Amino acid sequence: MNAGVARFPRPQLAVVKVGSSSLRGPDGRLDRDQVAVVAEQLVAAQDAGTQVVLVSSGAVAAGMGLLGLERRPSDLPTLQACAAVGQGELIHEYQQVLGRHGRAAAQILLSQDDFVRRSRYLNARTTLRRLLELGAMPVINENDAVATEELAYGDNDHLAALVASMLDAQLLVLLSDVDGLYDGDPRTRTDVQLIARVDDVDALDAASIGGVGSFVGSGGMRTKVGSARVAVRSAAHAVVANARRPGVLADVMAGGEVGTWFVAQEQRIEARRLWIGFALRAHGQVHVNDGAAQALRTTGASLLSVGVVHADGEFAAGDAVEVLGPDGRIVARGLSNYGVGDLRRIAGHSTASAAESFGSGFAREVIHRDDLVLL
Repeated sequence: MNAGVARFPRPQLAVVKVGSSSLRGPDGRLDRDQVAVVAEQLVAAQDAGTQVVLVSSGAVAAGMGLLGLERRPSDLPTLQACAAVGQGELIHEYQQVLGRHGRAAAQILLSQDDFVRRSRYLNARTTLRRLLELGAMPVINENDAVATEELAYGDNDHLAALVASMLDAQLLVLLSDVDGLYDGDPRTRTDVQLIARVDDVDALDAASIGGVGSFVGSGGMRTKVGSARVAVRSAAHAVVANARRPGVLADVMAGGEVGTWFVAQEQRIEARRLWIGFALRAHGQVHVNDGAAQALRTTGASLLSVGVVHADGEFAAGDAVEVLGPDGRIVARGLSNYGVGDLRRIAGHSTASAAESFGSGFAREVIHRDDLVLL
């Protein structure tokens, strides 16, 4: 670890995510030695006083090797088959190492439903907290074997960020096959520099962030930045670092200058807004004019029908939608008070005009400010 002042105090609770590409060996199977290295570092973190929750990819990659597949499948049934075959091998390898240190690995498979349905959210949180109290190490993965395209996260970075928010963790560590976030694409340029610290994740240039992962995983740097955004809004620090760097977790937990550090915001966004902004799947898009986009950004106003230009997708009243400005960039996410058909009818109308033309049921905001999260 580099000498100097620590980036942040040692966390009491950290969520560590390790990606598929960091756990797969050259033969296409699960790299047992690398799993052991990760598990040993997790035990060391616990011994140093940090409770740890692990979010581990690798089930699909393990299944690929066992089923003789060389590349990650693109169809959902084969992905689910790989996950079903590989999940047992993955948890077994973690338990082998943890068991030697007197720890138990607790397998937890989660889906989006576990975050958007309050009863399941509370049950998952209670179970995870109890496991930590008992000294077990939760090993979480997306429930790939039964998830549908509608429910699937597509990568475990986002899942890890939601778990960190759920448990009020102080740190999210995203371990990958890269050293961190660069100021350009290191695959196509040789003059790029590692970004050591990000104070404002929303100010990053999205065009310079790579969006694809390796052929093993489904994530990429863009998903990691998005996950870091969730973490920092939950008042947690986030670090993206290389899983195969020797002693990486010890250095990160100690606040060392490793990888890219996303600085936590001082004020935690309320859980419901995090749920709306990041846990729910958007069912459509609401396109707004420049005046509406500016009002949302600067005044915290509700979205009114007069500012709506058009609506796309298939959504009903109460569904989550993305709000897009004239340039096509996402301004916010929120819960629509109207289905897509009704919204198209009143687009461009003032609230009074909509109520007069279509009835008193249309005298409402399109999205109330309490149901709106700026992105």
